[in-house]
Amino acid sequence: MKKGKLKIYFGYAAGVGKTFAMLEGAREVQKSGIDVVSGYIEPHNRPETSKLIEGLETLPLKKINYKGIQLKEFNLEEALIRRPQVILVDELAHTNCHGSRNKKRFQDIEELLKAGIDVFTTINIQHLEGLNDVIEKITGIIVNEKIPDYIFEEADQIELIDIEPVDLLERLDKGKIYQLNKVNQAKENFFTLEKLIALREIALRKTADQVNKSAIRKAQNKKSIYAKEHVLVCVSASPSASHVIHAAARLAVAFKAEFTALYIGDLENSSKEEKDRLRQNLRLAEQLGAKLSVLYGDNVSKQIVEYAKISQISKLVIGKSVQSSFWSRENIVDLISQEAPELDIYVIPNARGQQKNTSGTLYNFKKIRFSLSDLLKTILMLALVTSCGLAFKYWNFNVANIIMLYILGVQINAIFTKGRIFSLISSVLSVLCFNYFFTKPYYTFVAFSSNYPITFLIMLAAGLITSTLIKRIQEQVRVSAEKSYRTEVLLQTNKDLAQVDSVVEILEATVQQLKKLLDRDIVIYPIKDKVLGDELYFSTESSKYNLEKYQNFNERGVAEWVMHNNKRAGATTNTLSAANYLYLSIRGKNQSFAVIGILMKDKNELETFEKSIILAILGEAGLALEKEILREVQQKNEIQIEQEQLRVNLLRAISHDLRTPLTSISGHAKLLMKNDSTINKLQIQELSAYIYDDSMWLINLVENLLSITRLDEKIELKLEANIIDEVVEEALKHVDRHLEQHEFSLNLADELLMAKMDVALMIQVIVNLINNAVKYTPINSKIELQTKKINDELVLEVSDNGPGISDKAKEKIFDLFYTDENRQVDSKRGLGLGLSLCKSIILAHEGQIYVKDNQPNGAIIGFKLPLEEVLISDEQ
Repeated sequence: MKKGKLKIYFGYAAGVGKTFAMLEGAREVQKSGIDVVSGYIEPHNRPETSKLIEGLETLPLKKINYKGIQLKEFNLEEALIRRPQVILVDELAHTNCHGSRNKKRFQDIEELLKAGIDVFTTINIQHLEGLNDVIEKITGIIVNEKIPDYIFEEADQIELIDIEPVDLLERLDKGKIYQLNKVNQAKENFFTLEKLIALREIALRKTADQVNKSAIRKAQNKKSIYAKEHVLVCVSASPSASHVIHAAARLAVAFKAEFTALYIGDLENSSKEEKDRLRQNLRLAEQLGAKLSVLYGDNVSKQIVEYAKISQISKLVIGKSVQSSFWSRENIVDLISQEAPELDIYVIPNARGQQKNTSGTLYNFKKIRFSLSDLLKTILMLALVTSCGLAFKYWNFNVANIIMLYILGVQINAIFTKGRIFSLISSVLSVLCFNYFFTKPYYTFVAFSSNYPITFLIMLAAGLITSTLIKRIQEQVRVSAEKSYRTEVLLQTNKDLAQVDSVVEILEATVQQLKKLLDRDIVIYPIKDKVLGDELYFSTESSKYNLEKYQNFNERGVAEWVMHNNKRAGATTNTLSAANYLYLSIRGKNQSFAVIGILMKDKNELETFEKSIILAILGEAGLALEKEILREVQQKNEIQIEQEQLRVNLLRAISHDLRTPLTSISGHAKLLMKNDSTINKLQIQELSAYIYDDSMWLINLVENLLSITRLDEKIELKLEANIIDEVVEEALKHVDRHLEQHEFSLNLADELLMAKMDVALMIQVIVNLINNAVKYTPINSKIELQTKKINDELVLEVSDNGPGISDKAKEKIFDLFYTDENRQVDSKRGLGLGLSLCKSIILAHEGQIYVKDNQPNGAIIGFKLPLEEVLISDEQ
């Protein structure tokens, strides 16, 4: 379906006339015969605006009760049902109330565009995400209703509604923008001449940039005039990170560059506030068009340099940070510059209001947090070491041993406590305890010896250094474990996906890996021919979540939305957030293969680590599904080609081989029709015999073709228990009359042998086997049909003493259209159908067919069928 076009009426402040201009534009479009509908117009209570609405079809608004208040929202569902050519939806940046299908109105408009509906809408400059921080600096006002920049940049038409700031203030004074009682408040905040001039300048510049981009896109030469650029911004939980992300996004737009956001480290020891802030920053980067990447490691500068080299980063944007270590005066910028001098580095100062010692964008120092259990561990360890030290003193051990004992205690304490603060406390208290208990004068903090201050300093330094190293090793071990686990999960996913060979098995293998990772209930909807299939539930053993609760919300409807829009939706997202599951699409390069739902009981977002692994697993699953579907398509194509080739060969063979018997029949019949006196009775009999032979050959051919068709269409066989002797007797009535020219013998088993069979098809098998022997053996050759019992199987063999079958021919003798050109007699008439048909029929009866040499010469072709018990009832 062709995507709809988006036209944005763009202004620098409220009251410039965006809605009025949109309605005028709609009127002009309507005059040309286009179906125009008003979806939502903000009720500004302006007479001139209301007048323009008259005469336009208006969709009924959606009424939603929220906290006892009835709110009216744009009715997306009604608009999709009505499907006008053009729809008017005011206030692009509006946030929908709770209970709406989407959280933001721009998401409603995206669905309209995807449905092929053209949309007219309005927005002000302050609602663009990429300029949000700039607007905040100018106006001092935080704007919460924002849209991602890509919505504005991908618009098909931008119309700037401009008015002089002085005229705008005049409209404000007359009450044409806000009610008169709110005019003074507006002038104190937003509507000052200086602010309006600045906003107007930004809006003009933004519009000019957009026009320039559109011109470049539409140019015939679509090759960029710029060298390929790639901008990387480093993200953390710092409050100033959003400022840095906005700056990086503007830089990427200016250079028409790829845009990537990188997060390094983890927040395991961070507060909930820091974790939430990190999620917000990552979501902001994603909304501004960045591709997200997550790395884990202790050396931040080295990780950035390695990633920049691998990803071919040309420009790095970072926040101003503190020194990288206590011992080094070099900060992270200097370290990166030394390792990657070719990289352009942009250092963004801290946002207004941020402290200079804020960690910036690169690294977030762990906040000091006390734990009662760790404090008790520290005190107990100190008491234990001091007790041991007093014992050493009593036994007159050297004081150096006591010092080493305290250093050992600091190290052990570092292993069993979390956070560096307890290592610091342990180091300081160890020095104080040593001074108090083991230096003269005892039990005071006074030391007579001039050497003790140096001893104390060395003890403190040794304790701090060793405990810091232990903490760093612990952190590196944990990070390595996370890396190893992530690698193990992905490798196991690859291994599992490589071992399965169907779409269902691939989906099941993917779900098993996700269950192992998340320990959550998962639902999956396979997609076939762009239709959502039946859901498959996978519950964890620890899950107590029942199906009824799952069905309380239209979860399938959310999955349908994800399939059609190829975006995540459901719990923890801005679209259909009332759902119980978070829905993601499993995609290949050009299509969706399934929608997967992850149960989110607590409605909290997944951790960054979990999210990155999930996306990696789904990516692997998408590749595996794409490969499997391509393999299935290729297999179907090969079967079609093979069937087409068989059809061509069959038609060619039939057209060629039918000519001889038909010519013979017509020629002989023509002679008989002359009724010439020169033709005697004997000749008439001979001509009639020829006509009969050729007719029987044609009948046999047609029977074989019909049987092949019947087997190919997998028509159910009419299996009944029959005595083989009776079937053989019936078959002999239909064999080639040239059997009379051979020495034929019938050797039936002494006992009655019975098997389940389709009699008509089995007669055809026996006839084909005998006719094959007749056809490929000289006149007067011996042909024998024998039946016997071997174990629990019925065996029927047709043998001859003819020239036999070569080993090479034995491998292909049951193939369709195969004829042995080296064999004689009537082989020129054979289509290669008989024995192939025999094989198909016997296999359909769950039997076996075989060929072997006869001794001393000739061939034996036979088959085996499972025996049935013969029951003879005594009649009185």
